[in-house]
Amino acid sequence: MAGLNFNDINWEEMLDASVATLKMLAYSGIFTIILGLPLGIVLYLWGKSKNNIIRAVYSVLSLLVNILRSVPFLILMVALIPLSKTIMGTSIGVLGTIPALVIGAAPFFARLVETALREVDRGVIEAAQGMGASTGQIVLRVLLPEARPGLLAGVTITLVTLVSYTAMSGMIGGGGLGDLAIRYGYYRYEKEVMIISVVLMVILVQLLQMAGDRLVQYFTRK
Repeated sequence: MAGLNFNDINWEEMLDASVATLKMLAYSGIFTIILGLPLGIVLYLWGKSKNNIIRAVYSVLSLLVNILRSVPFLILMVALIPLSKTIMGTSIGVLGTIPALVIGAAPFFARLVETALREVDRGVIEAAQGMGASTGQIVLRVLLPEARPGLLAGVTITLVTLVSYTAMSGMIGGGGLGDLAIRYGYYRYEKEVMIISVVLMVILVQLLQMAGDRLVQYFTRK
């Protein structure tokens, strides 16, 4: 491209930033699924309960999830700086961003889980109930297997969202490709670094989406 010089790019630093982005994505993705999956199951079960107390607790929990989903991620990261320092010992770098990434993504993933479970055929659930299956058995042996394509699609969407969150974390020193793009591309006007960072994140998103689509198609055919 005219006016661009990619020869001066520090490729070692670019590699380190790419690895940092992958670490943030992996760690936050794992903890988001660990927290979001049971939260989504609870939202699904309690939302269908006829018990007034459980319904009241569901309303509070649902409101909390909606509030966390509504807060812009950049504002959420700033608000959670004290919590990140307490939990991780730092508020910057890969470790400092993980609490905010998880807290920002887990409610989002929980709603996707709840939606996927709601799409399971009611007749299959009633058949399991008719055979005397407990709630736990229905969840583990009926709901989760039947909702697997939807759950995998939810995981894919969440991971793609986390990629954008990791980029935004660069605004407050979160590390990774977003931090590199802001420090060099924005503050120092090194457009080449910005372009390479964006291209790498686009490639990462495409790979995640392709892998997710393949898994969804595979389990849909089974």
